[in-house]
Amino acid sequence: MTTKIAPSLLSADFARIGEEIASVESAGAAYLHVDVMDGRFVPNLTWGPKIVGDLRRLAQLPLDCHLMIEEPERQIEAFRAAGADLMTFHLEATAHAQGLLGRIRALGAKAGVAICPQTPVALLEDLIDDCDLVLVMSVNPGRAGQRFIPRAMEKLRQARALIDRRNPSCELEVDGGIGESNVRDVVAAGANVVVMGSAIFDGGDPGGALRRLRALL
Repeated sequence: MTTKIAPSLLSADFARIGEEIASVESAGAAYLHVDVMDGRFVPNLTWGPKIVGDLRRLAQLPLDCHLMIEEPERQIEAFRAAGADLMTFHLEATAHAQGLLGRIRALGAKAGVAICPQTPVALLEDLIDDCDLVLVMSVNPGRAGQRFIPRAMEKLRQARALIDRRNPSCELEVDGGIGESNVRDVVAAGANVVVMGSAIFDGGDPGGALRRLRALL
């Protein structure tokens, strides 16, 4: 699979969000990653469907919505109506993961499952056939700017083996603490979608940063 970069808009300057989106889109981003946090599953509180809808009007690329929320099954219709193209929920946040994957796909969106650093890849065995994407968190979810957890490399290798064996069309995404120093390593471990926030937006030239990262790959 071609390696894709998904800039995380949580790190963007929202006073200039239209410009920031245009900059990364023109530089070759594949998705725009939207971190949805409810203040319960994770401590922070970010955006609901209204903001997703506003971003949809500004963006040309698919919106990759990472739902860091409790009971995601109660919210997927609202986020899909707002314009989410891909919805990834946390395995740890619902008792109804298999059914929820089907519901998301029935809405016309792609469906993904995310796992936190403490959750083993083996728990995806009974879900992988219904996934369009698996997201391996390489930091604890809920806060930008954290350091990469090295154990995530082995989890990426395990997830890649599972995907290749059971559902080769499924994408493998990694999120957290990734930049120029380790982006090639996570791709070598099996990721084909790389989420990056601070590494792209913190320097004031997101388009230039994204071009440098793509050149490394």
